[in-house]
Amino acid sequence: MAKYAGNRHLVHDASFKQCTAQCLANVFDFDSLRLALEQRYRLVVYLDVIHIEHANWEAFIFPYGVFVGWGMGYDDEQHLLNELREYTLNPHPSTFIDRFTYTEGESSTRIRNDHIELDTSSTRDKLAISHALAQSVKLMEFENHAQRTIEETAYIPENIAKYGRANLGRKAIAKLRGTLYLVRSDIHLHFDLLDTPEFFWEYPELQDIYHSIASYLEIEQRTRLLTDKLDIIQQLLNMLAEEQNHKHSSTLEWIIIWLIAVEIVVFFVHDIFKLF
Repeated sequence: MAKYAGNRHLVHDASFKQCTAQCLANVFDFDSLRLALEQRYRLVVYLDVIHIEHANWEAFIFPYGVFVGWGMGYDDEQHLLNELREYTLNPHPSTFIDRFTYTEGESSTRIRNDHIELDTSSTRDKLAISHALAQSVKLMEFENHAQRTIEETAYIPENIAKYGRANLGRKAIAKLRGTLYLVRSDIHLHFDLLDTPEFFWEYPELQDIYHSIASYLEIEQRTRLLTDKLDIIQQLLNMLAEEQNHKHSSTLEWIIIWLIAVEIVVFFVHDIFKLF
């Protein structure tokens, strides 16, 4: 099962080639994958990005579970996907996919209507674009993860608003807090993937290409929206913490009340027996 970005309407033309970005997993077992691919393809590695050079197509593989293919037919794409899946860590049940078309030999390099125009067939230009495409499809994974967590826990603030409490046991609250914390920390640990890649420190002349594609894909705006969703998760964590503290305080209060009651009973019993 695959999940696609937005409602894209690709323009079909016999002269257009396909460019596909896919997020398969949380990460690849990158070193093992590189060694395996070296036996089958001609490779070049650009700062932890594997570039596969083939007679009819090329692909860029990113360590965070994403690959971007250029000019690949269906059979070639499926064959490479099967090879990559052998080296995925925490694979996704659904593959996040974004598809574009492209042509080469245009007057300038740009993107419009999900069609990429390249002024040359330069590998480095394609890599600069692939960085933005890879980040965009990885961002789809984060967006889906955060949104799914918010939807699955929507009943908690509803219960608090309706009943004044979450109606969850202490153990259930602790487990849910742990799950929510893992979601937030996992996304934050990978947030640096959405920054400008280190590749452009060595090739600053390609930054304009990268930024134009990243702007088209609204990576910055989507990252801000993702931050807002993380804040919602944090607010839910805070509510659960308050619920847990309230239950703990309430339990302590009842323990104190019962201890006082027992002490009063003992006092009266002691006095009664003294009378006899």
